[in-house]
Amino acid sequence: MELIVFIPILFFSIILHEFAHGYVAYRLGDDTAYYAGRLTLNPLRHVDPVGTIGVPLLCYVMGLPLFGWAKPVPVNPLRLPSPRKDMGKVALAGPVINLILAVLFALLLKAVLLGQGFLGAEVVKSALVFLQYGILVNVMLAVFNLLPIVPLDGGRIVTALLPVRAALAYDRFFSRWGMWLVIVLILTGAVRYLLLPPATLVLTLISKIL
Repeated sequence: MELIVFIPILFFSIILHEFAHGYVAYRLGDDTAYYAGRLTLNPLRHVDPVGTIGVPLLCYVMGLPLFGWAKPVPVNPLRLPSPRKDMGKVALAGPVINLILAVLFALLLKAVLLGQGFLGAEVVKSALVFLQYGILVNVMLAVFNLLPIVPLDGGRIVTALLPVRAALAYDRFFSRWGMWLVIVLILTGAVRYLLLPPATLVLTLISKIL
């Protein structure tokens, strides 16, 4: 039951995450994702065998926080008016859309709780499970992607904020070792200690809606 609920929510959330990257880049002047056929909500265009399928299943089996990623949307910084600054905006768009989705799921959850007298018990139970997963998955996706490690969004944001020379050194180091670091964090379970404190804070803030 958990996987049946979890997988569609994860796919939907990851797809919107990548779409947000491409859409913001498009709005800023880069149509690379558009012409690559990636400015779409078609899940088949975004699925990454490792990040969208392998990592979530591994996390589920190992009892780790559930997260993953999709095939990165292509962005050409040279087509952006202010490449470094605008790449930071493009990177931020993904986590922001996940946080927005988490809030929307929370609002729907509140609506279900308020209207549960008019709904059947089974409908309410199923809706609550679905919506709670929607909140959790999107918060974890946002927090995971904001880790300051290139190629994650957080690393791109840090690169956009640093002075040029520091940004080049930061990007050069993590471009070589970043993905290996992410893999080690996942396989050792250490990633939970990085994700749970900020995720708990965000979930506490979202709970205020309820």
